[in-house]
Amino acid sequence: MIATAFLATALQSASLPIAQDPRLAECLAQARRDPTTAIANGGSWLGETSGSGSAAPQTCLGIAYTSLLRWQAASDAFLAARDATPETDRAGRARLGAMAGNALLAVPDPLEALPTLRMARDDARAAGETELAGETAVDLARAFVALEQVEDAEAALADARADAPQFALGWLLSATLARRTGDLASAQGFIETAIGLAPEDLEAGLEAGVIAALDGREDAARASFESVVALAPDSKQADRARAYLAQLAE
Repeated sequence: MIATAFLATALQSASLPIAQDPRLAECLAQARRDPTTAIANGGSWLGETSGSGSAAPQTCLGIAYTSLLRWQAASDAFLAARDATPETDRAGRARLGAMAGNALLAVPDPLEALPTLRMARDDARAAGETELAGETAVDLARAFVALEQVEDAEAALADARADAPQFALGWLLSATLARRTGDLASAQGFIETAIGLAPEDLEAGLEAGVIAALDGREDAARASFESVVALAPDSKQADRARAYLAQLAE
């Protein structure tokens, strides 16, 4: 799931200012359909550049490595692109840093991801990109959870909810973490917000059912699981929902 989420994030790199470069736009398109060739072409292009000019080919290389699930190489390329981006472009540096951090989470190397993601969050805040800062805080929380640093994860998710209140994933992960720590009241509040923001999110539907079941509200749990099956009957989430429904029926 991490890899899929990161790939979706990485492919949004066309929104970066440097992606207005026609050569980069062409390279990014090639990175999606033929990543091996894009790596060869991106490497040649990189050899022609220096300084800030290397940001574009490094970005292309990062996307190509992402398409091949070569996460460490992707992180290295995104970090190089970030470092080559002018310091005045804090938003661009933030996006590239966040992509590098996500790649490290997919390696997985959460310990190495922490400083990269903190750097990206700080760049986003400095650029006034509060939504991006909040989304990056969610990634920080994922790293802390992987390292079993629960209090740090909770603090990161609190930042995420404050900075990016419309980002449903922040509320969903807050609900999951609260449920795991036994705080079902908070978990219920968080999951209600998550579902309000993304009513067709299958993971949120599953989480709502699990929280309700643990809280002894079997009818509510059953309704949540049945909604997941109804929304996407052939999905992996639906299979899990059916398994939970079977447990409730025992």
